[in-house]
Amino acid sequence: MSVTAVVGANWGDEGKGKMTDVLASEADFVVRFQGGNNAGHTIINDWGRFALHLLPSGVFYPHVENVLGPGVAVNVPSLMQELEGLRNGGVPEPRLSVSDRAQVVLPVHMLLDRLEEERLGSRQFGSTRSGMAPFYADKALKVGLRVADLFDPSRVREAVERCLDLKNVLLVHAYGQEPVDARAMTEALHQAASALEPYVRDTTALLQEAVRSERRILLEGQLGALRDPDHGIHPYTTSSSTLAGFASVGAGIPPASMTRIVAVTKAYASCVGAGPFVTELAEQEAGELRERGGSAGEYGATTGRPRRVGWFDGPATRYGAQIQGATEMALTNLDVLSAWPEIPICVAYRIGDRVTTEFPPTAGLNHAEPVWDTMPGWGVDITGVTTYAELPEPAKNYVERLEALIGVPIRFISVGPHREQILLRSV
Repeated sequence: MSVTAVVGANWGDEGKGKMTDVLASEADFVVRFQGGNNAGHTIINDWGRFALHLLPSGVFYPHVENVLGPGVAVNVPSLMQELEGLRNGGVPEPRLSVSDRAQVVLPVHMLLDRLEEERLGSRQFGSTRSGMAPFYADKALKVGLRVADLFDPSRVREAVERCLDLKNVLLVHAYGQEPVDARAMTEALHQAASALEPYVRDTTALLQEAVRSERRILLEGQLGALRDPDHGIHPYTTSSSTLAGFASVGAGIPPASMTRIVAVTKAYASCVGAGPFVTELAEQEAGELRERGGSAGEYGATTGRPRRVGWFDGPATRYGAQIQGATEMALTNLDVLSAWPEIPICVAYRIGDRVTTEFPPTAGLNHAEPVWDTMPGWGVDITGVTTYAELPEPAKNYVERLEALIGVPIRFISVGPHREQILLRSV
């Protein structure tokens, strides 16, 4: 296994949690390398159904060391709440390490995120209001607070004062709010330090040694390629890189150590949040697809918002797989399509008088219309199928057509919500 990355090929919500959960059984380390609690991975196992937001998806395996790398935005209360949720669900205490170089999400980041989305109104970006944009802005401005700083009271005090200098001006004069009290915020961070201390360590040294020892490392990405701030549907992106190319940076391991990149996509398209979505179905048509979309339907694991859904988007998924550098694909939710006698597939875009299979920047996407092809459905329940050979021929034809459109081999196929409902395909 060496070092494997599991990443999203689309807008997020592709089913990466299930794939990471499956591959984690063979891993020694599972590492989150970017993002915060602004998205979630849903996992269904013998303990029940869990939505993980910060915790890596290896927490259900006692042998796995779970790591939050330096690239992660650590919301300490949210992390503690997730750990408590595992305990309440009867899950054994996971092995968890949090990088001392990671930075801390502050309550004022979440406050500013919410206030700005409210100010924007109909022009908002679809933020989960978890504080990511203000957090990463502070990181770039060098006024953020690292996990290691939490254990030095003078550094905490200095960081809080530096952080609030400008933010309180914004809160009072731009948003009409009361200023944040520095003393109260400092006290909250002292409490966060106490809760987090048992998990903090130099994860860079830990993972560098793991690479040298050829331990099996699984890198877990959040959201998908089309939410990347450089390559995605700007400005409807997240604030950290969602690409496998960033994984070595966010985890703290050599780039050349990553030998396998599994990009995940659904058998149809789904997305939470704003921005162009070429194959999106109108609400009346979307209802049935959304309700059939897995054990809990197509609703966001973090926000509970209904996901926007549409038919498979070939240009978007091909582009996402390319910029992820995918070596193989995982196709999820194939079983959801069993009810349709015919299944549309977007094979190209029409932009004005031009037809293209390339994925354009946002300005072009806003004028793109899907060019459709239609595949026959299979009309039978496939949730009990255990091998690829057992799939109905129309289902296999559908998989192989998607593979041709993406240009990357589809190795894994999910036919149900549970970890054992994964078909392994020889490619």
